[in-house]
Amino acid sequence: MIRIMIADDQELMRESLQIVLELNEDMHVVAMAQNGEELLELLEKEPADVILMDVSMPKMDGVEATMQVKKKYPDIKIIILTTFDDDEYVLNALRYGASGYLLKGMSVPELSGAVRKVAAGGAMLNTDIVTKVVKMFSNLPAEEKNQGANSQPDESFIQVDAQGIGELTQMERNIIRLVAHGMNNKEIAQKLNFSEGTVRNAVSLTLNKLALRDRTQLAIWAVESGMAR
Repeated sequence: MIRIMIADDQELMRESLQIVLELNEDMHVVAMAQNGEELLELLEKEPADVILMDVSMPKMDGVEATMQVKKKYPDIKIIILTTFDDDEYVLNALRYGASGYLLKGMSVPELSGAVRKVAAGGAMLNTDIVTKVVKMFSNLPAEEKNQGANSQPDESFIQVDAQGIGELTQMERNIIRLVAHGMNNKEIAQKLNFSEGTVRNAVSLTLNKLALRDRTQLAIWAVESGMAR
């Protein structure tokens, strides 16, 4: 059973998401919060596997809440929910450890599939997201690339480690570049003429080398290091 928390300041949205999610036999909404502060209080009492996190909330928004949750509960997966293309907030939530984002107008199958995917350790990473990230970073001054939306620089941001880059094999570099352009393991395997298992193992080893949590962070790291280009 996938234990889900919902953080959104709109009661109708929270209740709608709960109804839709609990139509799935493998999902249960354990709690709902109106803002990030309330979410953190709930997490002290109730464990969760996946959090659906609204970006814009009073008291503590989704970016700050993502940072706080991932600091204290690194194994909890977070999907950012947004009704608008607020690239800066979405980007910073991804950099703090969110596993992806969805627009609130997503279909029911898309929502359910996303929850299952991140609960299993995957990432909601698609070409549109990566394209936005690459474009945004190419336009940012260097000193802003390690700062969050309305936040001070924080040690939980992804850091580009020059030594880590040097430890990567050519195969790992090629795979990272394709991950950063939104390809899944099967697509990468076809592109590079490897088995899917080889790609999966290479991604896992690369994450360990770079001390990153998942494919989403790997893609962001590739953008920040310039490898995505």
